[in-house]
Amino acid sequence: MGIELKSVSYTYSPGTSFAVHALKEINLLIPENQFIGVIGHTGSGKSTLIQHFNALIRPTEGQVLYNGEDVWGEEYDRQKLRSEVGLVFQYAEHQLFENDVLSDVCFGPMNQGKSRQEAEEDAIAALRQVGLKEKYFRQSPFELSGGQKKRAAIAGVLAMNPRFLVLDEPTAGLDPKGRDEILDQIAQLRQDRGITVVLVSHSMEDIANYAGRLIVMNHGEAAFDDAPREVFRHIRELEEMGLAVPQITYIMHALHEEGWEVDPGADTMKEAVNSILSALEKKGIRFKGGGADV
Repeated sequence: MGIELKSVSYTYSPGTSFAVHALKEINLLIPENQFIGVIGHTGSGKSTLIQHFNALIRPTEGQVLYNGEDVWGEEYDRQKLRSEVGLVFQYAEHQLFENDVLSDVCFGPMNQGKSRQEAEEDAIAALRQVGLKEKYFRQSPFELSGGQKKRAAIAGVLAMNPRFLVLDEPTAGLDPKGRDEILDQIAQLRQDRGITVVLVSHSMEDIANYAGRLIVMNHGEAAFDDAPREVFRHIRELEEMGLAVPQITYIMHALHEEGWEVDPGADTMKEAVNSILSALEKKGIRFKGGGADV
């Protein structure tokens, strides 16, 4: 059944002159085995939203359900919830604290009641899945590079075998190569483990390339919740929110407005190329062996 938010609102500093309504009447269902992107400008409520998924924040109003049970019920085991709904913070340093990387990743499984040996087996498997080399296992996590720290933080959550992996800006601060490596590994993890991934990102290109569903947050509300290609059709509305669609989508919209029979919703390079080639063929232009035949 997954995670469900029912009319969830959240207010920081309620009842004071500093009150901020971070979430307003949010209704969402996050089922199993999806890759979901969450995007929004700074202060839109996206980080507050995902912290409700594993009960790090209690809603001011409304309910958060996990597999049909209220996670704030009196008898509910929220520690177990947090092992099934794992959250990786934007800054990896907030999750790393042990003397060495392996011990850090072992912490979660041992907290679940596993022996050190069992925890190490899970930790090593998780570290290998995120592509962190064995030579770093005995190093202090604070001696790692930014990308390596992020891998270690993700491994620390994966070692608990969660059913939902929630990542808050996992590629922030990384160079393009490191960003692509992290995202490729996250996509592979979803395929290998069959887990749901919720990815908070500022990059529309990343969302277009990896997510099958996109939630757009704006002033504490879910402004859009649909397939990325459908959301990206709303260029003007997104720009009014301070967001931009992928560059390739702007190009396809411009071609469509000029009368080309292309798909204005194309949001990846592959889709755009196929759509343009199809439009050219309709004009009697075909490409063979690197050249154009008219």
